[in-house]
Amino acid sequence: MSSNVRDEALSPGSPLLNKTAVVTGASRGIGRAIALRLGRMGASVAICARKRADIEHTAASFRQEGIRALPIVADVTVAGDVERLIERTSAEFGEIEVLVNNAGIGLFGSFYERSESDWDAVLDTNLKAVFLASRAVAARMIRSGGGHIINISSLASKSAFSGGAIYCASKWGLMGLTACMAEDLRAHGVRVSVICPGSVNTEFSPHAGRPPATLLQPEDVAHAVATLLTQSPESFISEIDLRPLKKV
Repeated sequence: MSSNVRDEALSPGSPLLNKTAVVTGASRGIGRAIALRLGRMGASVAICARKRADIEHTAASFRQEGIRALPIVADVTVAGDVERLIERTSAEFGEIEVLVNNAGIGLFGSFYERSESDWDAVLDTNLKAVFLASRAVAARMIRSGGGHIINISSLASKSAFSGGAIYCASKWGLMGLTACMAEDLRAHGVRVSVICPGSVNTEFSPHAGRPPATLLQPEDVAHAVATLLTQSPESFISEIDLRPLKKV
């Protein structure tokens, strides 16, 4: 798509124009909504997921809106895949100003009934992947003197519930990782923030039959990301708790 068409598709006040963003787990659901919002704000967006057909379909739909989208197949639990994701994005779009660590999975059930492989899958995806991707962009952001890393956690990072041991462990760990990353990077002008949504209405939601009005929508999380990226230059919103207005 030509630059003229792209410019016409974006509002003159696009706050992320000429910026580069990476969103993990972006082929559907929350990740897709976040990536779409960033693209509509003017960013060139690299989106990654494990399934090529899914991520290419998502990128094609973005391009129809005039968004520069780069689909990359990557397993974010593998360091080599993450390095290739960051290198390819930088080569295509320039240095990365925004990283949204969204990829995540949930496996539920009594801890004594879960397997070691269940533990590894959840902790690798929800925690290790954030470490790998953030480490891959940190030095670049330090060199450029700024940037945003936004981690998508969950209100499960603050509440214990039956059957949630592995998932909660990953999200509680993510909160600690995020807070320490923020302290490591804030002196370099790099913000590290976390968003903790409640139950979100996606195709993977475990809340079948629950009234939609009592669930968040993926776009609500995307709006929170946009809020973090448009805060005043001297402020630092470190954490957002996000709940549906109506309770069950």
